[in-house]
Amino acid sequence: MTLGFSSVTGLPPMTVPFDEYVQVPGRAFAPFPATHHTITGHVVETDGDRATLHAHVRAGHRVPEGRAGGGPDRWMVAGFYDNEAIRPPHGRRLSSVRLTATHQENAHLSGPAPVI
Repeated sequence: MTLGFSSVTGLPPMTVPFDEYVQVPGRAFAPFPATHHTITGHVVETDGDRATLHAHVRAGHRVPEGRAGGGPDRWMVAGFYDNEAIRPPHGRRLSSVRLTATHQENAHLSGPAPVI
């Protein structure tokens, strides 16, 4: 599966086995004591065994105590997801996830990119 988070990480898209993808969010969000992701306005279009998914996202990430240095303690990202899904014999599953951040607050608090 292809992951594209360059709008927040600066890293080029990467490909990981689907079974490993389920571990990626846990590693990416582990440094944050709390996160809250609101994903709305889903638009799904299907074409045979393929589907495209578009949705808006607003995600707040509280940073660890002390990291903010007395300043804001939250990194907020707003934008949208453009994902793709396929239908193998056992049901639909994601084949591509791409986040496009259109706005960030306190991006300097995002921390290092996750190790995948």
